[in-house]
Formats: sequence, structure tokens, C-alpha cells
Amino acid sequence: MSRLERPRRQRLVAGVCSALAARYDTSVTALRIVMVLGAVFFGLSFWIYLALWILIPAEG
Repeated sequence: MSRLERPRRQRLVAGVCSALAARYDTSVTALRIVMVLGAVFFGLSFWIYLALWILIPAEG
């Protein structure tokens, strides 16, 4: 497993989905779809995304 850090490249908004996909070896597209659907239908994933944006350090 790689370190959990937001990449400077491959970002769409803040790089949270890219970081999670790299860490857990999953598809970044699938994670983005799950986050968008979660935000639309439940609203909670927006706050989770925002918290992860703050908590996950940027690549450096």
C-alpha cells in the first residue's frame, strides 16, 4: 500500500478520490461516482470529502 496523500496530478477537485484510489488500489472513477451519488442522495459524502480534503496531506 502506498501512503495516503493527495497527488498534485490526477486531481479533479482536491485529489481526495485519487489519494484513496491509490491507497486502496481501486478505480478512481468508481470512487468519484460513489462520492457524487452519495452527495446527491445522502448529502453526507460532501462533508466526508471536505474533512478528508483537510486531513489528507498534499503530496510534497
